[in-house]
Formats: sequence, structure tokens, C-alpha cells
Amino acid sequence: MTQLLDGKALASQIQDQLALEIETLTSRGHRPPGLAVIMVGDNLASAAYVRNKERACARVGIASYGKHLPATVSQTAVAILIQQLNADPHVDGILVQLPLPDHLDAVALLNTIDPDKDADGLHPVNLGRLMRGEPGLRSCTPYGVMRLLEAANINLVGASVVVVGRSILVGKPMALMLLEANATVTVAHSHTADLPALMRQADILVAAVGRPGMVTAADVKPGSVVIDVGINRVERPDGTARLVGDVDFASVEPVAGAITPVPGGVGPMTVAMLLENTFTSYRSRL
Repeated sequence: MTQLLDGKALASQIQDQLALEIETLTSRGHRPPGLAVIMVGDNLASAAYVRNKERACARVGIASYGKHLPATVSQTAVAILIQQLNADPHVDGILVQLPLPDHLDAVALLNTIDPDKDADGLHPVNLGRLMRGEPGLRSCTPYGVMRLLEAANINLVGASVVVVGRSILVGKPMALMLLEANATVTVAHSHTADLPALMRQADILVAAVGRPGMVTAADVKPGSVVIDVGINRVERPDGTARLVGDVDFASVEPVAGAITPVPGGVGPMTVAMLLENTFTSYRSRL
């Protein structure tokens, strides 16, 4: 039987534990943790993501400081806001919701965030800490994958892992975290020769490229662990939409030993790790 790696259930457990720890600390007179989410413009998908994060904050007792700016806001104005949040003693985590309007330099703004308040774990300082194996805030999505693997008691030591995708958001930090856990890691991408053959060799396959159904049963080693990071919106003929991953779940599930669904797999874990990063930053300040 294929093991379903239920990120939704695990994320709920993590949030319950965070809520308990936060309640314990606030009952002793400490302030609650604070997360500031900066959103620019009126992107509907971004607005939905922000609402989801705000609901998650409310569930665990994290104060949410939403900052919604007009699409015409200047680079300087956003940078000043980030600097104000860096200095705010009630704010432990800062997140800039992507994508940003084209006239804004997202990299420069992300680099303005205090690394110790970098709730997304994407600041160069935190990525450098990850590279060196030092403590620091970890990139939320790959960190969520690692927690899923740990909860499922999947042994990474010596395992052959193929990560398909080399983005700074997922692929690169994912590879570093797996290496840190003593896996043998190959990072594949659009220029990889004979990608299907490479994927078939993997004990653990991580798909993070943003292409619906790219991984099929023919690409998967029987009994392997398949982690689907992709979240793709696909329209049905009637105009409605559904979310699918980078893995053709229907064909791959019978072949895999364990697999994450979409939705309900990696996605909820990303939000849980955002809350955990905020709490980690908060604990360091108490």
C-alpha cells in the first residue's frame, strides 16, 4: 500500500503545538509573537495566500500585522516600511508576498529584511547559514518537506535523492537540507540529459518545477518516495479551476511507496514552517 504523506494533518499538529507553547508564554506575561506580511497591489492569488497566513497566525496566537500597499508604491517607500518593521520590537517575522509589481526590485527588498526576522528563510545570510550547516531560519517549503520525511520515518542516510528544479525558493535549499541529512543528492533541471532515466534511479524524488503532471509512472522507481512541491492552477472545460502538482498523482500513486498529494501535501507545511520560523525568532528575543 502506498503511504500518503499528509501534510495537512502534520501541519495541524505543528500548529497545535505552537499554540500551546505561545499560550504558555503569554500566560506568563510575555507579548505574543508578531508576523508582518507586506502585500503590494491587488493580485487575487496573493490576497488569498495572505488571508490564509493571517488565519493560521490567529489560530496559534501570533499577532498579524498586515501591510497592504498600493500597486504604484515606490521602491523607497517599501524599503522604508521594511526598515521600520526591522526596528519594531513587536515584530518577529517579516514576509514580502511575491510576486511584486514589475517596477519593484524584489531581491533588493528581500535583502533589506533583518536576517533574524526573515520568516521566509530566503535572506542571503540565512541561505549562507544553511550552506555552512549553522543554525538559522530555514526556507519554508524545503524545511516543510524535511519535516514531512522525518514524521514518516523515511531514512535519508545514504538515500539517492533527485531534486528536479534548482530555484532559490525550493530546489537549491532543498538539496542543501538533504545533504545535511546525509542523503546523496542530484539536482536536475531543464538541461539535464535523459531526465526520465535519472528520476527512475531515485529512492526519493522531489518535483519542484511548476509543470502540471510532468512526472508520470514511467519516471518513478517502484517503491520510491515522491514529493510533489508543484502547485499549478489548471482550468477545467467549464471554466472552473483545480490545483494539481508536478506529479501525475493518479498514475504515480500505485507505483510509489510514499507520495504527497496536491493539495494537502507540501503546501500546508510551508505555512506551518512560516509560523515556526516566526516563533523561533520570537523565542530568541524573549
